[in-house]
Amino acid sequence: MKQILHIQSSLMGTQSYSIKLGNAIVEKIQKKYPGSTIEELNLVENDIPHLTPEVLGTFFIPEEQMTEKDRKSIQLSNQLVEQLMNADIIVIGAPLINFAIHSSLKSWIDHITRAGVTFEYGEDGRPVGMVKGKKVYVAMASGGIYSEGPGKDNDFVAPYLKNFLGFLGMTDLAVLRAEGLKIPGVKETAMEKAIASIVID
Repeated sequence: MKQILHIQSSLMGTQSYSIKLGNAIVEKIQKKYPGSTIEELNLVENDIPHLTPEVLGTFFIPEEQMTEKDRKSIQLSNQLVEQLMNADIIVIGAPLINFAIHSSLKSWIDHITRAGVTFEYGEDGRPVGMVKGKKVYVAMASGGIYSEGPGKDNDFVAPYLKNFLGFLGMTDLAVLRAEGLKIPGVKETAMEKAIASIVID
C-alpha cells in the first residue's frame, strides 16, 4: 500500500490532457498497489501564491524565534512540505505552456525548496537533497512534439523537473508524454499512445 500525491497544474480543468494522463498513472499505481491512498493537490484551483519577501524571510528564522506572524506566513509552505514528505509516490501533471511549466507549479516548487528541510549543504559545500525514497511520475502534455526533433530544444519542462527535483533528492523520476495533441494525424492517437506507455515500477 502506497500514499500517492497527485499534483495538477493545468488551466484546462476536466478537459486537461495532463490531468487525464495523471489519472491514468494513478489508476495503474492503484492496480499495482491495492489499497493505496490518494491525495490530490490542484495548484491552480488552490491558487498557490508566489513567494513574497515575508514568506521567504521566515525560511531562515529558527522555530523558537518565530513570531505568530512568522508562523502564519510559513504555514502553507510547512503544509506543502509535510504533504510531500508523507507521500511515497508523486504524480505531477505538467503541461508544457510556452515551452515551460505553469507558474503555479513553479510556486509549489519555491514553497517546498527549503535549506535544512528539503535540502542541505554537505561538508564540501555542495547541496544534498533530503527528499529521499520517492518515486515521481511526470504527466506531461503538449500540443507539439518535444521529445525529439526540432522541438526538443524548446522543452523546458522535462529537463527542468528532472534536474530540480533531483536536486531535492527525488532522482527516481519518469516522464510520460501525451504529445502532438494539436497535430493532425498525431492527435487522434496521442492519448492512447501516452496511456499505453505507462509502466509502474
